[in-house]
Amino acid sequence: MSAGLTHGATGVVTRAGARRGTVVVTTVASDSHTWNLVYLQLLVEQLGYEVVNLGPCVPDRVLVDTCRETDPDLVVISSVNGHGHQDGLRVIEALRACGELASTPVVIGGKLGIAGQQSDAAIGELISAGFDAVFDDASTVTREFSRFVGTLPTATRSLERTEVVA
Repeated sequence: MSAGLTHGATGVVTRAGARRGTVVVTTVASDSHTWNLVYLQLLVEQLGYEVVNLGPCVPDRVLVDTCRETDPDLVVISSVNGHGHQDGLRVIEALRACGELASTPVVIGGKLGIAGQQSDAAIGELISAGFDAVFDDASTVTREFSRFVGTLPTATRSLERTEVVA
């Protein structure tokens, strides 16, 4: 169980306190993996953010609509199937085309290509397309990602969330 959670006699878990903001975590539409999203959710929550985890195989329109509704402080797109580069170019275009999301920080990471790590040119293409950062599949990614998240402005929102636990 993570710190800051308390159990009541009713089996309800309550977490209350200030959060730095909201982060949307998702995959690209072609990626059905979930373990990477669970890991990212836990990491981002440890960094002080509330997470909206959209799960796997998220259509671009669902991501855009969710971001318009939640006004996140960051969007994290993760890929494990090797199609992150190709699908990422399409999804960042959809996000940046939406006026209210044009300046929302968006990052992509994981296994972005089927041939292994991306070249500098491929990473540059993702940055030029509108991503704020690219975290290719490397051993230092978690540290680099955490450092990037630490540079985001603090939105400090009050969070009171109740979850029912089984």
